[in-house]
Amino acid sequence: MMYVLPGVWIALVLVVAVVAPDGVSPLPALAVAPAIACVGSGQRQCVLVSGVIALVALVAGLVGQGVREVQERLGTGVAVLAVVALCFWMAGRRAVLAAELERTREIAVAAQRVLLRPLPPRVNGYAVAGEYLSASLGARVGGDLYEVLATPYGLRAVLGDVRGHGLAAIDSVAALLGSFREAAHDEPELTGVLSRLDRSLHRHLRQRSCAEHPAVADTESQNPVAEEFVTLLLVQLGDDGKLETVNCGHPQPFVTGPYATGERPRPLAVGEPLPPLGLLDDGDRAAPAHRGVLLPGQALVLYTDGLQDARNASGTFFPLPEAVAAAAATARIGGALAAAPFARALSAAALRHTGGRPADDMALLVLLRDVARVPLRNRSAALSGTPRR
Repeated sequence: MMYVLPGVWIALVLVVAVVAPDGVSPLPALAVAPAIACVGSGQRQCVLVSGVIALVALVAGLVGQGVREVQERLGTGVAVLAVVALCFWMAGRRAVLAAELERTREIAVAAQRVLLRPLPPRVNGYAVAGEYLSASLGARVGGDLYEVLATPYGLRAVLGDVRGHGLAAIDSVAALLGSFREAAHDEPELTGVLSRLDRSLHRHLRQRSCAEHPAVADTESQNPVAEEFVTLLLVQLGDDGKLETVNCGHPQPFVTGPYATGERPRPLAVGEPLPPLGLLDDGDRAAPAHRGVLLPGQALVLYTDGLQDARNASGTFFPLPEAVAAAAATARIGGALAAAPFARALSAAALRHTGGRPADDMALLVLLRDVARVPLRNRSAALSGTPRR
């Protein structure tokens, strides 16, 4: 549509010139055509074509005209050429800036993908899917974080929420993800991973506070940046479905799928949550993980509070349990629950609820055990929520 606007404008000017009374000439308005092409398409070819058409329209009407009309048309032609030259330069400059913006966007996307890497579709026999909605327009990461790794101890996953949201929280996200990717392979117990993450967060916040306030570099900072915290959920899944969780002030995950209370999702029993990361003491770091079993066909749904606290324009909260049930009912392939469609359906429902503009970062993970079903006698052991001793 934008490509034909200069031609439409030229045709309109010529029609007005035919019906206009004597002494009224709209022909100078032909000089606007190249400007319309520049604004509409931003391409040099369109600017040149519109300028040529405008000049042809001027020259075609010279036959039989008086000296005054000829001079007027020549003056209009000079104006058209001047506008063409200016718009030609502006279109070229616009193309250069657009190319630089595209390269910058590609670099930003690559950097964000390094920070929040695309999840593998399968890890240790589990189907994995994740969705992320940033509160910062145009950003792909923010204050929420997730990662799923295959380790010598089974599948290990983390889902966390740094205080604050958007681009301001990315440095804390980077520090925690880097620490988790190393500790998940080194520490035999989830509590060891938790201790490593907590130390990493404290070290990161001290360094950041000292960098922002070098005058207190030799003392314990009292700046609020050193008081940040992170809600966090650590998950470990063995090949046989054995489940361990450590919850640091994070919303309880849901379990959905076969044998999960009549196909309806329910919160996973994880016991009393620990304080958020950054506020733990020695006793909290040594607290035992909680254990359960994830049965074949069941999915574990982890999410941040940006999802459960999402509101629409009228202030109504996002109905998360109902949305999980609806997504699980529709995200099926061959009658079996599918992780990626499930995560996409739940994310799309949250986005529709907020009108496409979430007020907080939202992240969710789906960990689906879609291997052969276990015998009936093992079903009663599912998701006991009892702490490991």
